[in-house]
Amino acid sequence: MNRNWTNWTEEEEAFWENRIETKRSQINEMEEEAFSDCIEHLVKERGEMDSIAHFELACLKNSFGKSNLAVPLYKQALELGLEGIRRRRAVIQLSSSLRNCGKVEEGILLLEEEFGQPSDDLDDAVSAFYALLISEAGQQDKAVGIALSVLSKHLPRYTVSLAHYAEKFSNGTDHPGRPEHLK
Repeated sequence: MNRNWTNWTEEEEAFWENRIETKRSQINEMEEEAFSDCIEHLVKERGEMDSIAHFELACLKNSFGKSNLAVPLYKQALELGLEGIRRRRAVIQLSSSLRNCGKVEEGILLLEEEFGQPSDDLDDAVSAFYALLISEAGQQDKAVGIALSVLSKHLPRYTVSLAHYAEKFSNGTDHPGRPEHLK
C-alpha cells in the first residue's frame, strides 16, 4: 500500500489493522530490533501526521521500557485527534509513562480529566493507574481504597466487606473514579 492512508478503502484499513495486530502478537517471539523494524515499517504506511501511527510507535517504545520516548508520541497522537479505544488506551499508557519518567502530578491530572469521559471497558484500568499514581504521590491509603473499590465489583462474594475497607482506606472521601456502587 503506497497510497496515503486517508484514501484507503475500508478493506485496506481492515487489512492494515489485521497486520499490525498480528505483528503485535509476535512481540515475545522476536528480538527487539526485528520487532521494532516490522512495526515501524507498518506505521510508515500511515504517514507522519496520523494519530494511529504515533500511538502505535508510542506503544512500541513502551513495550521495550522506553517511556521517555513514548511520552511525546502519545501526546502527539492525542493532539492529532486519536479516537475511540485507542484514545483511552493512549491516556492510560501516557499516564503510566509519565509516572515512569517522574512526572507523577501530570499523570494524575491526565487521569482525573479522563474520569469525566464516557464509561467503557477501561474504566477500571483508569482507576488502577490513578491508584498507582496517587500512591507514588504519597497517598497510599487512598490508593488502596481505590484499588479495593474497583476490585470489589469483580468478586462474587465479600463485596460488602471490601466496600467497607475501601471506604476506611479512602477516609470516606470520594474520588473521581469511584465505582457507582460505592458512592
